[in-house]
Amino acid sequence: MISHGKDLKIFSGNSNRALAEAICKELRLPLGDLECGHFSDGECFVSIYETVRGSDVFVIQSTCSPSTTASWSCW
Repeated sequence: MISHGKDLKIFSGNSNRALAEAICKELRLPLGDLECGHFSDGECFVSIYETVRGSDVFVIQSTCSPSTTASWSCW
């Protein structure tokens, strides 16, 4: 599928998981395993639970309102 030989990985942020799942279904790829959340002080964190080294990685994330929960800092 990928002509250059790299793995393709797709992750979903908090804003539109359904879109990311639809893209993965169309490409016949699993959705990447990650956790998005907030610390008690309101700061965002992201934990990726799989290796992405050497892969082409795409994050499906909207930047629409509200920007505090749909921003790249919380992808």
